[in-house]
Amino acid sequence: MNAIRFIVPGNIEHRSGGNLYNARLVEQLEALGARTEVVVLDGAWPPGLPEDRESLAWALRDAQLAIVDGLVAAGAPGEIEAAVFAGTRVWILSHMAFTEHAGLEARSLAAASGVICPSSFAAANLMSLYGLERVHVALPGTLPAEPAVGSHPPHIVCVAALLPNKSQLLLVEALARLGRLPWTVSLIGSPDADPAYAAKVRAAVGQYGLEDRIRLAGELHGQELENEWHTADLSVLVSERESFGMAVPESLAHGVPAIVRKGTGAEEALGDYGAGAAVDLDGGPGALAEALAAWLEDPELAARWRDAALARRGTLPGWAATAESVLTLIRG
Repeated sequence: MNAIRFIVPGNIEHRSGGNLYNARLVEQLEALGARTEVVVLDGAWPPGLPEDRESLAWALRDAQLAIVDGLVAAGAPGEIEAAVFAGTRVWILSHMAFTEHAGLEARSLAAASGVICPSSFAAANLMSLYGLERVHVALPGTLPAEPAVGSHPPHIVCVAALLPNKSQLLLVEALARLGRLPWTVSLIGSPDADPAYAAKVRAAVGQYGLEDRIRLAGELHGQELENEWHTADLSVLVSERESFGMAVPESLAHGVPAIVRKGTGAEEALGDYGAGAAVDLDGGPGALAEALAAWLEDPELAARWRDAALARRGTLPGWAATAESVLTLIRG
């Protein structure tokens, strides 16, 4: 089999689920014996400037088989169409829909040899938005991890870049209502993705006098991130929009239950194993505060969630399964 040319965006510099998925997929494709050529394209994706789209055209020009990250493909239907017409099999790996470029994205997805999403939630969304007949799913995997031991007082982590969509401000406002209860929190994510929003989060922590209880840890990797998971009792991912939410299976891999926002792909990531809760947050921070208070004040509930997370930990798929799914699709 010829090398798989994997074209990814270079304009997302913080830790993101899409970037992490791409990197793990490449590692496992190589481990399975599939040669890959990763091409990182800088540019204002999506939709990219004319020179960015020309770079994509060059990257596709002599490839026989390519996977293009949806962030790049969404704004470049002409380049996708031309490559497919020239005989290149082009698969789009769509981590999320870009409805602000709906017309362009619809053309790109329709022209592609196939479309892959990281969740059934994301696939159904694309099919509904663009009338696609079929979108394939290759669920993210997890890496082996040691179970967390927890902390006293209970320690909560939120692993996500500081961005408005990730709703850390809502989490801080919810926690401000629970000052009478014992807890600590780490917000683990880059403050550079949206400095203005990060400043609002930091200001809210100060406004509520929670500096000694909420730590803005920045983006962590390796052992520093593992240390946070090791001491965690609960994770929270309450993004307004989430295709899957890879921090959720990462949490479960450490035996740490999670609270997620109902109606997002994070609900699919959590599953119905009893390892946490999907909460309707249309009511704002009050609804999240209520869910957190229930977990903090009910030891039996906390124990059930913890036991379910530990049980789920042993059944999570690895990244090899993700790569095998992708290989089966693109070879077919």
